[in-house]
Amino acid sequence: MSDKLFSTRDEPLASEDLDVCRRVHEALCNGLNIDRSGAEADRLGALIIELYRQGVHDENQLRLLAGGR
Repeated sequence: MSDKLFSTRDEPLASEDLDVCRRVHEALCNGLNIDRSGAEADRLGALIIELYRQGVHDENQLRLLAGGR
């Protein structure tokens, strides 16, 4: 049996990590005219967090990958 029960993707994000994701989410919602309280914003937030967990920690890269621009 593996000593590691959870992958690093299962670890909680620190507040600094969440700050990066929040800034990217806000910038993309503003730039793409997405209502932050809607389902599209929720999907965008989930995508940003998933990309961050996969190792994309640079804000510009996150914006490009999540925003498609």
